[in-house]
Amino acid sequence: MGTLARMTSPELASKDLHDSLLQERAHHDACRTALAAMLADADLHVVTGEDVSASGADAEVLGHRLRSQAKALRELPEGPLFFGRLDFAEGAGGEHDGLGHHIGRVRVSEHPAAPPLVVDWRAPVSRAFYQASARDPQGVAVRRRFGWAPGSRGDSADLTGLEDEHLGRGESGASAIVAREIERPRIGPMRDIAATIQPEQDDLVRGDLAESVCVQGAPGTGKTAVGLHRAAYLLYTHPQHIRRGGLLILGPHRAFLSYIAEVLPSLGETGVRQSTLSDEIARHPVTATDPAPTAVVKHDPRMAEVLRRALYGRVTAEHADDLTVPDGSYRWRVAGDEVAAVVAGVLAEEPPYEVGRERVRSRIVRRIQERAERRSGPRPASWLRRIERARPVSGCVDAVWPRVRPEEVVVHLLSDREGLARAADGLLTEDEQEALLRPRPPRSARSARWSSADLVLLDEVAGLLEHPQGYGHVVVDEAQDLSPMECRAIARRVPFGSLTVLGDLAQGTTPWAARSWRTLMTHLGKPDAAVVPLTTGFRVPGAVLALANRLLARLDTDVPPAHSLRHDGELRLRRADDDVPKAVVSAVRDALTHEGSIGVITADTDVPRIRAALATAGIETATGPDAPTARVTVLPATAVKGLEYDHVVAVEPMAIAEAEERGLNRLYVVLTRAVSRLEVVHGRELPW
Repeated sequence: MGTLARMTSPELASKDLHDSLLQERAHHDACRTALAAMLADADLHVVTGEDVSASGADAEVLGHRLRSQAKALRELPEGPLFFGRLDFAEGAGGEHDGLGHHIGRVRVSEHPAAPPLVVDWRAPVSRAFYQASARDPQGVAVRRRFGWAPGSRGDSADLTGLEDEHLGRGESGASAIVAREIERPRIGPMRDIAATIQPEQDDLVRGDLAESVCVQGAPGTGKTAVGLHRAAYLLYTHPQHIRRGGLLILGPHRAFLSYIAEVLPSLGETGVRQSTLSDEIARHPVTATDPAPTAVVKHDPRMAEVLRRALYGRVTAEHADDLTVPDGSYRWRVAGDEVAAVVAGVLAEEPPYEVGRERVRSRIVRRIQERAERRSGPRPASWLRRIERARPVSGCVDAVWPRVRPEEVVVHLLSDREGLARAADGLLTEDEQEALLRPRPPRSARSARWSSADLVLLDEVAGLLEHPQGYGHVVVDEAQDLSPMECRAIARRVPFGSLTVLGDLAQGTTPWAARSWRTLMTHLGKPDAAVVPLTTGFRVPGAVLALANRLLARLDTDVPPAHSLRHDGELRLRRADDDVPKAVVSAVRDALTHEGSIGVITADTDVPRIRAALATAGIETATGPDAPTARVTVLPATAVKGLEYDHVVAVEPMAIAEAEERGLNRLYVVLTRAVSRLEVVHGRELPW
């Protein structure tokens, strides 16, 4: 393999490089002018589209599409309009023979029918930018990467370097520009990685919409970025299908959603729903907390059958009273055993509960209709509607197949010992049933207080009553912490769509955290989904991953060790026998001499003490990750999953490990939040 031909800013004395930079800057100026015209044109189309001569529905659809396009352009963050370029070889064949294409986050053109000045990174031709190599150039003669000044807002003068790979001549190698971008200090929200996607990541991003995939990603492998870029790719490639069904991004908590909020807009995609599962199923605010044994039972998959029994146990299929329906001077009669047979037949079909109610009603009415038509011929639709709404019919349906709300089912189940015993017979032990029973049952469902686990139960019952509206695609991050019952809640929202599931079994910290992706994907309704490992770290330095891998050996999980492409970074162990807070202050002061964000992570109970010590030392701190300009953030160990900091100060690892059942997994998460430097401050022995 040949050497990489680099043209970077220290070589600006070179006339060829100087001329190339001038040409590329001029092209960027043309792109900025064209983008401004695109925005003006999009706004004009919105105005003219409001006067379109079309039916109300068509005009509404057209107006929504035009407004969405204009909104996406307006919300595109300021920044460089391209990050790469492909020059295809003459005589290579194909539609791009001899052409050059600049690659960027969105398509830029002077006119919709004109050749683009910038090709969207998701376009088919752009795949060669990520996949071509000296061994397989894919028709590419030269791949060029552009070096922009950090924090550039899109001024063409910020283009300061170029880097060419002459793939057609067999020249390739590690990119210094990519390395600098990956290692750039992390301040503020998560950035997109469109400029630095690696081949194995690109394969996942461009996967088929119909296929669900599970990504087992080691720390720093970019699994979250892959999921977000896959969402952007699907929106670009299948816009009608995805927008018709909807696309949902599910994160573990709102701080995480705040952290990733700017990624999709930077890729030109707005209006995507980003939420937590708790928000998606929140029928009530969480005002109660379950003891750990109770929460474990509520999240157990056996609860699905317990709840199904509790709900359908309200249906009385064996005994029913005779039904008499007045019709003028006549009386139509349906015998009780006929009603019972109807109910039994509907039960055997296992429909959603509300669908079953209406089937019972319609089949009872059909029996009356058949008798009426045998007696005096066809009946009009108005007669049929009147019989359907007749009070005796509604009373009969309510008696054999009662109308019910999820809250009534759950409150009754968790308050009635005998009812719970019937529903849980053969499924839950007596101790598990005892853990479920509320010590002080509420007077009614309206006065009940709900825990987060109760919301999962309510959603299960709601799904039995009536199927929720589904999405075309759902991206689930930090999926290893989902319980089987939470998985079922997600599965109900994507019955005919696909899933991108992201996580790391080693980072599972809940009592019900997954031990097997195959089992979890079965609970998600996609048992045949491919499980793809990502083990190459791009963000976490090798020294940090080496320490985490030592801890990995103590975790009860089958996860391959990760390795890092980065040989930079720093790991320090600081012993503090007498005064841990004082040592933390010293570590933070050292970190402040470097660029980037600083996360001080400690056991939850120690947060006030550490924050007070830093405040006394005159060091200003933020209380969470949603303060993008803060240099120093103090966080409890339970709130850092999915976040990254350039410098992490991990305080007293043993206290973190002892704080909960899966404390070692929690510590593994804490140690792998650092993307430049990790300093471990400890007064006790280390748990590895």
